[in-house]
Amino acid sequence: MSEFDFDLFVIGAGSGGVRVARMAAAQGVRVAVAEDMFLGGTCVNVGCVPKKLFVYGAHYGEEFHESKGFGWNLEAKPVFDWPTLRNNKTNEIKRLNGVYKNLLDNSGATLLNGRAVVTGAHEVEVSGRRYTAERILVATGGWPFVPEFPGSSHVINSNDVFELDTFPGDVIVVGGGYIAVEFAGIFNGLGAKTTQLYRGELFLRGFDQDVREFVAEEITKKGVELKFNTDIESVEKLPNGRLQAKLNTGEVLEADQILYATGRKAKTTGLGLEEVGVELRDNGSIVVNDFYQTSVPSIFALGDVKGGIQLTPVALAEGMTFLAQQYQGSQKKLDYDLIATAVFCQPNIGTVGLSEEQAREQLGDIKVFRSSFRAMKHTLSGSDEKTLMKMIVETATDKVVGIHMVGADAGEIIQGMAIALKAGATKAVFDETIGIHPTSAEEFVTMRTPV
Repeated sequence: MSEFDFDLFVIGAGSGGVRVARMAAAQGVRVAVAEDMFLGGTCVNVGCVPKKLFVYGAHYGEEFHESKGFGWNLEAKPVFDWPTLRNNKTNEIKRLNGVYKNLLDNSGATLLNGRAVVTGAHEVEVSGRRYTAERILVATGGWPFVPEFPGSSHVINSNDVFELDTFPGDVIVVGGGYIAVEFAGIFNGLGAKTTQLYRGELFLRGFDQDVREFVAEEITKKGVELKFNTDIESVEKLPNGRLQAKLNTGEVLEADQILYATGRKAKTTGLGLEEVGVELRDNGSIVVNDFYQTSVPSIFALGDVKGGIQLTPVALAEGMTFLAQQYQGSQKKLDYDLIATAVFCQPNIGTVGLSEEQAREQLGDIKVFRSSFRAMKHTLSGSDEKTLMKMIVETATDKVVGIHMVGADAGEIIQGMAIALKAGATKAVFDETIGIHPTSAEEFVTMRTPV
C-alpha cells in the first residue's frame, strides 16, 4: 500500500489542472484536486469563454447597420440591454462549471473545495487538513495585475468587467496587450464611447509590425480613440460618481469606468512554495524544466502559473505531456513552435509562426507576400473595413514560416494554416492548392508576387 494519501495532488481546477486530474484518474492514478474559487479557471469564468460571448454581442450593432445594404429594413433602432447579455453569460458559465464538476466526479478524482497551501515536498494543507502526495502539481494560473497609483482603487480589472451592474456610457481602457485591445473593441461595439491608452508607441508588442499598424487603423475607423505614449498618473472619483483621469500628457479625461488590462501575474502568493524551496521568478511565476519539474523534485507546475505562452490550449497540451512523462515513461517534450493564436478585436487577428521582423533576424533572406483588400461582404454593407493577409517565406527552403491575418474569422482561418505550417508546407504547396471561391481565405493560395 502506498505511503501517501494520493499519488497526485493538483492545486487549481482550471483547464490544465482538470485535464490532468481526470485523465490521470482514468489511468488509475489516485488524484485529488483542490480549488478555492471556480471550476474551469480563468478561461471558463473570466477569460476566453465569457470574453468571446461578449465579442459576439459586440458585433451585432455593426451588423444591424450593415444589413441595410442587403435589403434589411429595421424599423426601430436596435437597443442594447446589458443585463440580458451579462446574465445569459453568467448562466452559461454556471452550466460549464457543472460540466467541469461532472467531469471530475465521473473520473474518480477527489475534489476538495478550499484553499490549498503546500506545507512540504509531499504535503498539502486544505481547510486545516493535511494530505500527503507522491507528486504535487501547481496549476493555479494567473491573476490580473493593476499597478498602484493615486486613485487606483477606483479602476476595474478584466475580471470585474463580466459582472458590472450597469453598462458605462464611456470607458477608458488602459493597456497595450491583446486583452486591452479586445475589451476596447467590446465596449465600443456595445455602444460605449471608448478610449484606449497605451504607454508605448504602438500596441500589440511582439506581433508583426504590419499587423499592429493595420489594426490600429481599423480600430480607429470603428470609433475607438487610441492614445499612444500616454499613461494615467492619477484617478479621482467625482461627486457625480464619474472618474477623472489625469494623464502624463497633461490632459484630463472623464469616464464612467476605467479598465486596466496591463498584464497578469502568476497566482502563487500564499501557496507556501517559497517556504518549501520552490524557485520563483521576480514576477512570481514558477521556474520549471522541460518536464514541468520545479526545484523541488516532487513538485511540478504547468499552465500560466509557470509563465511562458499563456493560452488555454497550451496548458491542455502541457497537461497531456506531463501525464505521458510521469506515468507512461515518455521522454518527449512539448514542441512550442508554430503555436497559432488569435486576438478577438474587431476585426480579428490570427497569426502563426514568425513575424516579418523575427524572420529577417533569424533567417536573413526571406520573401514577403502581402495583400490588403475590402472583403466581398462590404461591397454591399457600406463598411470600409479592410482585410490584411501576409505570408513569410524562407527563400532558401521555400518553406512558409509565418502567416498573419487581420479580418473577419481570422482565428478560424489561421487554425487551418497552422496545420499546414506544422506539416512543413512550402510556398509551392500553397500555390498548387486550389482555393475555395469566393472566400477571403483563398487569398492565401493565390498570392504570387512578393512585396
